Order: sequence, then C-alpha cells, then structure tokens
Amino acid sequence: MNVLKLADLDIQGKRVFIRADLNVPQDETGRITDDTRIRASVPAIKLALEKGAAVMVTSHLGRPTEGEMKPEDSLAPIAHRLAELLGRKVPVIDNWVDGGFDVKPGDVVLLENCRVNKGEKKNNDELAQKLAKLCDVYVNDAFGTAHRAEATTHGMAKYAPVACAGPLLAAELDALSRALENPKRPLVAIVAGSKVSTKLTILKSLAEKVDQLIVGGGIANTFMVADDLPIGESLAELDLVEEARNIMDLMDERGASVPVPEDVVVANELSVHARANRVDANDVQPDDMILDIGPKTSAKLASIIAHAGTIVWNGPVGVFEFDQFGGGTKMLAAAIAHSPAFSIAGGGDTLAAIAKYGIEKQIDYISTGGGAFLEFLEGKKLPAVEVLEQRAQG
Repeated sequence: MNVLKLADLDIQGKRVFIRADLNVPQDETGRITDDTRIRASVPAIKLALEKGAAVMVTSHLGRPTEGEMKPEDSLAPIAHRLAELLGRKVPVIDNWVDGGFDVKPGDVVLLENCRVNKGEKKNNDELAQKLAKLCDVYVNDAFGTAHRAEATTHGMAKYAPVACAGPLLAAELDALSRALENPKRPLVAIVAGSKVSTKLTILKSLAEKVDQLIVGGGIANTFMVADDLPIGESLAELDLVEEARNIMDLMDERGASVPVPEDVVVANELSVHARANRVDANDVQPDDMILDIGPKTSAKLASIIAHAGTIVWNGPVGVFEFDQFGGGTKMLAAAIAHSPAFSIAGGGDTLAAIAKYGIEKQIDYISTGGGAFLEFLEGKKLPAVEVLEQRAQG
C-alpha cells in the first residue's frame, strides 16, 4: 500500500487533524464498557504531540441524527478516558466546523461527534472543504470506517494540504497486504458464521487465492448440503447450495480444497442446558441441529493450520458461547495460537472467541475493523484508503 505515513512527516508547529475510531460501547449511564478502540488511538495522538503539532482529534460515536446534538451522542466520556491514558487535559470542542477555537502546538483537543455535522455521512463536498481548512495535515487512523466514504474519512483527505495514514491504519494495511497480496504459502482462510449470503463474495474472492478454505457455522452446513450430507434442522441457506458447489469446484480445479466436516456436534435445541452429541456427518438425524464441528474434523483442521504459512481467520466454527458447542472453535484457536504461520484475525465474534480462549498475544495481527476487514478480504477498494493512495501519488 503506497500511502504517506504520519511517522515519516515533519509536523512541528503544524495543525494536525486525526480522524480516529473512538466508537466504543457504553452502558445506559454512558460508562465505557470496552476501551480497546480508545487505547488503539493513543499512539497516533502521542506521536503527533511528540512531534510538536497542534492536535485535533475527532470520531463518530453511535448513530446520531445529523444536526441534532443529544447528550448521549457526546464524546465527553471518551475525552475523560483519553485524558487518563495521555496523562493530560483533553478539552472537548462543540460546534467546531467553522473553526473559531484555538489549539497550540503540544496541545490536544477532541472535536465533538463528527456524525452530528450535516453532510458528514453523505460526504458533502462543501463540508469536506471547510473541514480541510482546519488543518495543515490530515491523518486517517480509523480503519474501522475505511470502507465508508464520509466527509471526515474521505472528503477531507481530498482537500487537506497533506493527507496520510496514522500508525493504526498503516499497521492494519501492512498486515492485510502481507496476508493477502504476497502471502507465505500455504494460505489458509477460515470463514465462518451463520450465513453464506453475507459472506458469499468473500468466499468467492478467497476461493481464487487460498490453498485451503475452512468453512464453519451455518456456512459449513450449506456446504454439507452441497456435498450431499444430511443436516437435519440445522441453519443453512438452501438457495445457495449451487453457489457452494461452484466454490468447491473452483477450489478443486486449482488443486485446493474446502474441507467439509466429517463429524459434527448436534443437539435438539440451542440452549445452555442442551445436551451435545457427537455424530458422524452421515448420521445427522432429521430433528438434529448442528452446533459445532466434531473432534475428528477439529483435529483435521488443526493439522491444516499447523502446516500453514499464512492464516486469515474470520468467524467461530460453532456456537462457542455455550461451552458444550465451543470445542471446535477452542481447538482451532489453540492451533492458530501454536502455528508458526503469520496469522491475522478480525470480526466481532472472532474477537470474542480470541478473548474467551486468551490467545490475543499469539495472533500476529488482530484487525480493529469489522466491515472494513471483510471488504478488504473481498478484494474491494476501501474508499478512505484509496484516496490516501491517490494523494501519495501527488
């Protein structure tokens, strides 16, 4: 990825505008329940401050109505947490679009929720030009929103005097490029989740690149039907069975494969008290629901992972929230953790599984973006990244 990087620029005395992703979950009282994204934004802010810049930071939070600032949409709780992490004051600035506020070199301010600004989501050109005048250097450090063209993620990058990537965005692009553009082989992708339809384009795109395509969850059930196996009452998309067959054929033609489960874990209901039974893939009964892969399949997949050169992981292979249906995901997580391969993981459920099995430190790169991560896997151009590449070329 050819983009300018904040780390390489001289920004002494300059006005630096950082678009961060501080969209964190909060409880009904406004208390932050997970500050991962705030902590991830700190290196860019510290770097700009250390380089002697006057630093402005903004982010979206939640889904506010444009033009209406409500108390629950405020970044004030985020400013408080950011101040703790930076060990300095972080004032919050309201109504900042037209300027009229002062930031000195060595200081940082947080500009109130950017999605309240009229025209933000539609990437309004007039708004983008106005915002670009606030700074000398625009920094995008919000990979989680890189798949959206909005005024603070795309428009500003077009018009700011200089536009670059912050350390979080740069690291994300480096890791994704390493995993997909010039990977160490074999390249193994794990794509799991309830629906083939939401990940069909990803599966098709990966089928042309990867050496092994491991499918799990409801997606695997659809592939089992395509392989003429019974799935009982399991979640599947029967209208996409032909698409699943096409993906398997495409992989076969390339000498690659989609390993379909040999054994599965089934139950008659999905609940914390449900009794889990292991059965061969041929023996699923009409009233069974497949809720995990079985130990034979898990061992086979673990062996594939052990011999991989690069692993891309998106989605748990069973209903791991209930321990009796978490065996497959747990074994897969352990295999990824112990594999010498370069591993990259992303997606909300994947992050929850990584946290549950405590393997955060053994994954080479954990992506902060859900939708952006998936669109990158699909081979789509991310608008916020594309504009930075165009600016880097002058």
